[in-house]
Amino acid sequence: MAKRKNSKIAQKKGAGGRLIKAPEIKDEIPAEQQPPIFSLEYLQRDYCVTACQPQEQAQFAIRLRKLSEISWKQIKAAPRHGLGHEKISQDAIREPIPKHITADVSFLAFRFSGMKPMVGYRSGRIFYVVWLDRDFTLYDHGK
Repeated sequence: MAKRKNSKIAQKKGAGGRLIKAPEIKDEIPAEQQPPIFSLEYLQRDYCVTACQPQEQAQFAIRLRKLSEISWKQIKAAPRHGLGHEKISQDAIREPIPKHITADVSFLAFRFSGMKPMVGYRSGRIFYVVWLDRDFTLYDHGK
């Protein structure tokens, strides 16, 4: 197999030779009136999407899509076991909490596959998914 002389990836250009730009974030619209943006940046290894079965992975993707079509205000008004969420205290979490998360951060749980929760925290529009609790071991679900 021949080696490439230039291993850099060429940047794609849009019409007219201009570089493609990311859409501008609309800061003038309050976060509550916008849909969430989801981040998997802090997803923990033992509770990662890679630990899920293929059907759970698909349901996770579908749930993220559905949630990204409604505003945070609509999510807050939705049933907690539907498209809504519930608060989970940091004291209830049985796993180590990532060091960057301070004591004042509130965790939220959304359901992604039946009653299986994805747990994380919100900062503005962004919801950081930290755990996918597919086997119900992250916190006490009986309360």
